[in-house]
Amino acid sequence: MKKLSTFLLFSLATYGLQAQSFIQAYQDRANMVTQTNITTNLQDFSNLGVKTTGSVANTNALNWLKNKYASFGYSASQVVEDPFTFSGTSSKNLVITKTGTVYPNKYVIICGHFDSIVGPGVNDNGSGTSIILEAARILKDVPTEYSIKFIHFSGEEQGLRGSQHYANTVAYQGSTRVLDIKLVFNLDQVGGKMGNNNDTIYCDEDMGGNANNTAAGVAATQELITLTGLYSPLLTDIDEAEDTDYIPFETKGEVITGYFEKIRSNYPHTANDTFANTDPVYIYNVGKATVGALQHFAVAATTILGTRDVQANKLESVKIYPNPAKDALHIELPSKVKDFSFEITDLIGHTLIKEGNKTQINTSSLVNGAYIGVFKADGQTVVRKVLIER
Repeated sequence: MKKLSTFLLFSLATYGLQAQSFIQAYQDRANMVTQTNITTNLQDFSNLGVKTTGSVANTNALNWLKNKYASFGYSASQVVEDPFTFSGTSSKNLVITKTGTVYPNKYVIICGHFDSIVGPGVNDNGSGTSIILEAARILKDVPTEYSIKFIHFSGEEQGLRGSQHYANTVAYQGSTRVLDIKLVFNLDQVGGKMGNNNDTIYCDEDMGGNANNTAAGVAATQELITLTGLYSPLLTDIDEAEDTDYIPFETKGEVITGYFEKIRSNYPHTANDTFANTDPVYIYNVGKATVGALQHFAVAATTILGTRDVQANKLESVKIYPNPAKDALHIELPSKVKDFSFEITDLIGHTLIKEGNKTQINTSSLVNGAYIGVFKADGQTVVRKVLIER
């Protein structure tokens, strides 16, 4: 971890911070993050297994990501594999480029790693992966002045191997800067832990290191703090930027910031970093904050024109309680929904309970654990995580 320097104190006094104002179109797009997509992405990520760099599961995760971007409408030319090798191990980063309208050759990078170690890595870092996917889906057709690169790094758990490769050989070639980077915005371990009061997110701040980027990094994090409050219900705190995928860029002199969970889970890097132990509602709120902030950094259009999926899924407001449940689960649906179905499946999709038009579900047949609740009505579907604890 880097320490606060005297230069930083001077820079804060002399660097002008520009206040951020609420923009309704940015909020409208942030509200397009759905709990259903977050939960489904986390479940899919979990089912891909232990994604150790160089493994078959790691390659399967890369292909899953590519298929997601294809489903969003990104072209083959926008989706680029970035191969790298270290110590006899080969893997690939995935880089998706959305071209800006005013500054097409200047980039905002939003990134996070998709490899895991020991367990499936649903918090570290399926959480960040799921949010980047939602941001890319929502902003696909939204004009932004600056280009955006959505980057999924591999090899993070082996020492930032993928991001080091990209920073050192793609963004830079030796000491020559090849990519004009405005900002690197990293998401790592933002999944929370079930049972905690996950209402606060760390905003990572560059506290020293390269004197050429410290002041600008501090300014970016201050902006991120403001933006988080504007576009999400989360509280914020500041954490020192440390060992994750923005560090190779910071070393080169680039401006960095990012999100990291405030109450740190003890499950990452263990077999228990699973879907059951993460908090999808927390990830959903970090997703809203991310989409709001990314629009600011990339300077998105301030009218709603050009966004996708403008019509909200009316079922997204569905509530289930108590959760965790024991022998019964109650469903609270929007008042206009009269005819619906609800089923509970296990994590690989096998239906265990299926009911129609019932707002109280008998769950006494289920053993303790995590499940998926699927609501369907009027051609729409929403997904929720269901926990059984007795």
